[in-house]
Amino acid sequence: MDVPYQTILVTGGCGFIGSALVRHLIRTTDAQVVNVDALTYAGHPSTVAPVADSERYTFLQADIADREAMRQAFDTHEPDAVMHLAAESHVDRSIDGSDAFLQTNIVGTHTLLEVTRAYLDAADADDWFRFLHVSTDEVYGELGDTGYFTEETPYDPRSPYSATKAASDHLVRAWHHTYGVPTLITNCSNNYGPYQYPEKLMPVVILKALQQEPIPVYGTGENIRDWLFVEDHVRALCRVLADGTVGETYNIGGHNEKQNIDVVHAICDILDTLQPGADLSSYCDLITFVTDRPGHDHRYAIDASKIERDLGWTPDEDFASGLQKTVQWYLAHIDWCETVTADTYDLGRLGTAS
Repeated sequence: MDVPYQTILVTGGCGFIGSALVRHLIRTTDAQVVNVDALTYAGHPSTVAPVADSERYTFLQADIADREAMRQAFDTHEPDAVMHLAAESHVDRSIDGSDAFLQTNIVGTHTLLEVTRAYLDAADADDWFRFLHVSTDEVYGELGDTGYFTEETPYDPRSPYSATKAASDHLVRAWHHTYGVPTLITNCSNNYGPYQYPEKLMPVVILKALQQEPIPVYGTGENIRDWLFVEDHVRALCRVLADGTVGETYNIGGHNEKQNIDVVHAICDILDTLQPGADLSSYCDLITFVTDRPGHDHRYAIDASKIERDLGWTPDEDFASGLQKTVQWYLAHIDWCETVTADTYDLGRLGTAS
């Protein structure tokens, strides 16, 4: 689907979701795409390599908290839309150290909003410009065994990560209501798919299994998440940018609630078929329950009826098809995993708060 913008500035476009968005925009629209990424541990140019040769693609290595760098990016490229995905996003890392999360998620978002405000004042561009802020369902806290997060659910963040994302959401709303910046906000459920840095559940399970090492599962594995295939997510983001109402929030979910332990079993079952482990009856034999994450929310679940009703978006992938594609991608790209984690991460436990 096309988007009615000539130049889109994407922040965090070398990360997991951001790179999927950049690839999608280059492949499916006519827009110029300016990718701003600081290339921290989880951002790698290889994630956008499939489209990096496009004449419509520009990469800027910069920190979104660097006001002068952001001002220059706006002045040089004159975007008519911003899709803001740059964020520190791993809950476990936020438990071990929150400073980077406050700096990027709060200070960085504030910097972007202020640069955007100055840019709009100079260009008198409020009527056609859009600032789309991409956030998480974790800002809502946790659910019991029933119910869903809606756009009206009160915020109740439980981790340093979700607290900083909640703060950034509030800043975006405040800059819209106070200064008239034309903003939209999305809150999504757990993403999965190709090019996810190997610190999150699915890639860790896949890589640990292939190495025939213990597969760590927090607590009893009964925590529940709603899983959203990343390519479905970026389609939704483009739909919100194109057709969403300024000032509104849209929840994006995959309609795929699963207990963590069931996700792990499903991955092991696929691996048993595609690449059986030597001397193992099943990769499930490697599952090891470990001490739970501090403050681990029990259940998240998204009510995505608003974006379906108002904008006509629904996910294309169900959990089985999306997971099959994900496992197959990692099996074919083990070298990518080894390259991006070299000297930065050994798949060891994070988030112990010790």
